[in-house]
Amino acid sequence: MKLMLEYIDKDSFIHNLTGATKLICFILWCITTMITYDTRLLIFMIIFSLFLFKLSKIKLNEVSFVLMFILFFLLLNNIFIFIFAPNTGTEIYGTKTILFHLVGPYNVTLEQLFYQLNITLKYFSVIPLALIFILATNPGEFASSLNRIGVSYKISYSISLALRYIPDIINDYKNISIAKQARGIDLSKNEKLSKRIKNVSLILVPIVFSSIERIEKISCSMELRAFGYNKKRTWYNERKFKTNDFISMISFLMLVVVSVCLLFVNNGRFFNPFI
Repeated sequence: MKLMLEYIDKDSFIHNLTGATKLICFILWCITTMITYDTRLLIFMIIFSLFLFKLSKIKLNEVSFVLMFILFFLLLNNIFIFIFAPNTGTEIYGTKTILFHLVGPYNVTLEQLFYQLNITLKYFSVIPLALIFILATNPGEFASSLNRIGVSYKISYSISLALRYIPDIINDYKNISIAKQARGIDLSKNEKLSKRIKNVSLILVPIVFSSIERIEKISCSMELRAFGYNKKRTWYNERKFKTNDFISMISFLMLVVVSVCLLFVNNGRFFNPFI
């Protein structure tokens, strides 16, 4: 299983889009999911996002660990929603169809299940696009394309460094973790949770110091190369916008328009099948 999220170089339709295009499309996609609770549109978005994931040629085993991590927190999210707001669905849809009683004030209602289903669908619609954006975007090319759409090259380069730096932090964590375990610090399930948390905290201190040292080296090397001296700069990985970039952005913009139109059709954000 792949334990870190970093750019995977492949020859696909998604990889050939500019980084700015992928960012704009991802933002438009997130806006659409935030606007709508229409189950029909969310199901379509999941199918379309899975199609895009397939189109990117990214293999499932390359993101399996991250997916399991996300699904675990998605399950926790649904549990806590039911614990702290068990009647949200009945309040939204205006009806109450009790399936069975659990304990105390907790009833499992069809409306609550439908509401939490929509929340789950929203997650599943965003996850593939988020993974595509991270794994199919070259940090250097992403910085250059951001600069082309008007973002300062200093900010663009900082974003590029951040995208390159995240895998290094994860790799440092793995190496330090292995070194600590070789010295007898147990991070497995054999230890108590409190002890494991304490042992993990021992790993974080070296990571902080190694990060500070790396930041100092990067800043010195950038200063020696006179970074920021000129108002403009050239990019090695620069890529011009092509027809596919504009078609992609227009397509994702149409999704936002559809979600806004559904607000008027449904008289709100929620599609109500219980009327």
